[in-house]
Amino acid sequence: MKIGPAATGATLLALALTLSACGSSESTGTGAAQPAGEAGATGGKVGIDFPRADSDFWNSFSKYVPQMATELGVDLMPPTNSQNDVAKLVANTQALSGQGAKVIVMAPQDTGAIASTLQSLESKNIPVVTVDTRPDKGKVYMVVRADNKAYGTKACEFLGEKLGGKGKVVQLMGALSSINGRDRAEAFGACMKEKFPQITVFNEPTEWEGTKAASMLQTRLEQHPDIKGVYMHAGGVHLAPTIQVLKAKNLIAPPEDPKHVFVISNDGIPQEFEAIRKGEIDATLSQPADLYAKYALFYAKAAAEGKTFQPGPTDHDSTIIQLPNGLEDQLPAPLVTKENVDDQALWGNQVK
Repeated sequence: MKIGPAATGATLLALALTLSACGSSESTGTGAAQPAGEAGATGGKVGIDFPRADSDFWNSFSKYVPQMATELGVDLMPPTNSQNDVAKLVANTQALSGQGAKVIVMAPQDTGAIASTLQSLESKNIPVVTVDTRPDKGKVYMVVRADNKAYGTKACEFLGEKLGGKGKVVQLMGALSSINGRDRAEAFGACMKEKFPQITVFNEPTEWEGTKAASMLQTRLEQHPDIKGVYMHAGGVHLAPTIQVLKAKNLIAPPEDPKHVFVISNDGIPQEFEAIRKGEIDATLSQPADLYAKYALFYAKAAAEGKTFQPGPTDHDSTIIQLPNGLEDQLPAPLVTKENVDDQALWGNQVK
């Protein structure tokens, strides 16, 4: 499934009108907006907290946000950045709400530690849209995310097939305090156990840190020089250190070379695409940074206007699912290999 370029303001306006019109039916089941009464229909300021500045993926996301805010007509407050620190995230959300935010967009990296903040915002009638990560507890208006379990499964299938169902692989996991890290790791492990039981998986929890990834991969390669596969949970922080370790051990080689180590990643950043072209890695799963920004702000504006949504397929190739604590719009995230790495519909090829 291709990811199209960012929609124009006119297209998004048409989308909003379509959703509002669909909401007049009894029960659409299609993710259509439902008017929620006059009380919340005046709109207002949207606050946003960026989760970190040390990831190429999140830096790309942050560049899309002002562009999408302009196209959607969102009254966006000056963004904050919590720098992968939940205490800073809490302080930033308090500051944004104190400055008049009617809706807050965030991407909590520790999805288990944000519940009390979400409860506090709920008590103030401030809806929350989360991006990429889904809080374990606490009410959310909408989670804008891709299916992270599908990431783990697709990575497993790619490596399993490339290794012929036998061998050893390293999984450079993100933080297991994050739903993303858990979803990717659990799905990868379950798939390997079911489909490729003769592949040994070495799990390395990197906490989304590149230095830890490099150290763990180097140690595993020293202990097991016959490792032939690597799954990186986040190219934005894992790509450069992984390539550095493989180069230092002279393991960058064409796929037909016996010493080749097959590498698949998550993110879809331009740096990963270039690494695929150079033969340094083999594949990535493209998280749509542009669509994350677009629909995070789309739903934030909808929340400010008092609209609600229903589970079901959307008109932007995604599906809204019901969560215990809200809704989640699961956006498409295609596999990228040397066969389609130059596809200009991929957001990673649109970044300038």
